[in-house]
Amino acid sequence: MPKANRRNFLKLSGLSALPAMIPAAGLFAAEKKHTPEPADELPIKFFGDGEMFEPAAYIDLLKQANSTTAIERDRYGDGGSIAALEKKFTEITGKEKAIFMPTGTMANQLAIAVLSGENTKVFVQDTSHVYRDEADAAQSVFQKRLMPLAKGETYFTAAALKQAVDALAEQEVFKSGVGAVSIENPVRRSEGRMVPLDEIKKISAYCKANDIKLHLDGARIFLAAAWSGVSVKEYASYFDTVYISLYKYMGAAGGAVLCGDKKVIEKMPHLIKIHGGSMYGNWANAAMALNRLEGLELRMLQTRMRSTDLFTELNKLPGIKITALDGGTNLYKLELAKEVDGKKLQASLKNNFNIRMPIPDNNNSGLIAVNETLLYRDLAYVVDAFTKSLA
Repeated sequence: MPKANRRNFLKLSGLSALPAMIPAAGLFAAEKKHTPEPADELPIKFFGDGEMFEPAAYIDLLKQANSTTAIERDRYGDGGSIAALEKKFTEITGKEKAIFMPTGTMANQLAIAVLSGENTKVFVQDTSHVYRDEADAAQSVFQKRLMPLAKGETYFTAAALKQAVDALAEQEVFKSGVGAVSIENPVRRSEGRMVPLDEIKKISAYCKANDIKLHLDGARIFLAAAWSGVSVKEYASYFDTVYISLYKYMGAAGGAVLCGDKKVIEKMPHLIKIHGGSMYGNWANAAMALNRLEGLELRMLQTRMRSTDLFTELNKLPGIKITALDGGTNLYKLELAKEVDGKKLQASLKNNFNIRMPIPDNNNSGLIAVNETLLYRDLAYVVDAFTKSLA
């Protein structure tokens, strides 16, 4: 990584302090004057949830972190950076205990299995990762029967959940019991849209009143927190367990953390072992995530604020319109006028300004994502890049 790149990145990586947050309305005005930066600087990427590093950059960042505070290795998940990361997540979520896991799928599946006990039914969103993207692990490995609700929708309501549970008495002869409810928030298959907090509160109250455990697939919960204004800790408070990804926006090469009550989390080490997830050392992923966690909530909030100002300015340009999705997080709808060549726009931004974006579809539209790479340049630079590329 070039020295200039490293210097700029460290300002945003959590290894040094960020500037104090300023009001969203003043962000653009405060950055009107700018000097175009070198083409070899880190790119702005209008795709993905966060920065994902190439091996050389990953190693370089670990070296920088190690020079500040020595990275300590773990042994089969005990001690070192793993222990420090788990402690940090208990602080962030307010839960009693946390544990590192190699994948989000394992975190989701083990949480649901333990929470369900001997009861077999688990209610989930039809669009959820647990239901659509985990290879039927709940059924084939853990003997849990997933019960999808709200087909094609972002979320189900507490009323719909109650109706589905009540209907079981008439629909099925043999009672196998409802063990858990799982909610993904935000929902990847629903273009990153969120489950409304009021509905989460109602579902949580219903589950508590009926002794049904509640799990949060919060892989991207930091995005929901930034775009909703609800803290990660508050979201977690309505659930018995919560899983958070380490690679989607923390820069780690992989990994997940599951948080919950002590009695639940203490069952996990044995289950991780018997399901083949116990690895001798996980310190590299933990160390990266641990350092990126520093200031993450602030950077996410700054990203949201900056994107609001940026899109306000870009929407003043002819031929481009960017709008937020209803209930959305970091994905936005991009629409280009017919006379704009989307491929040329994409190429110009990439080749001349080191700004990466997806090529628009045949209708000259598509989805673009914002993430903390938007903090790599001042807003005037990005607006100037779009202005010249559209021309």
